[in-house]
Amino acid sequence: MENDAIIAGAGVIENDFHDRKDLSPNVCAVYVEKDFRNQGIAGKMLDFICKDMKAMGIDTLYLLTDHTAFYERYGWNFLCMAQGDGEEALSRMYFHKQD
Repeated sequence: MENDAIIAGAGVIENDFHDRKDLSPNVCAVYVEKDFRNQGIAGKMLDFICKDMKAMGIDTLYLLTDHTAFYERYGWNFLCMAQGDGEEALSRMYFHKQD
């Protein structure tokens, strides 16, 4: 939040609309408003999500994206290519394991 405006957000859901139903839960909808990008906000959200889920007993998270190199900066590792529901092209599936 910035004052009363939502400037960023992310979620955690069972499956982010892809064919790898065995890879769950998924971080989804990671977004930062354009004027607030390049300030580490996405990284802080991802860190918070990972720690919060770990506190609930979930140490491995997954996410589906078309971005390359972005999530690696925050400790995520490429796992495989996956088919998004209704998508022709494959997307990148990443995982993050909290120690």
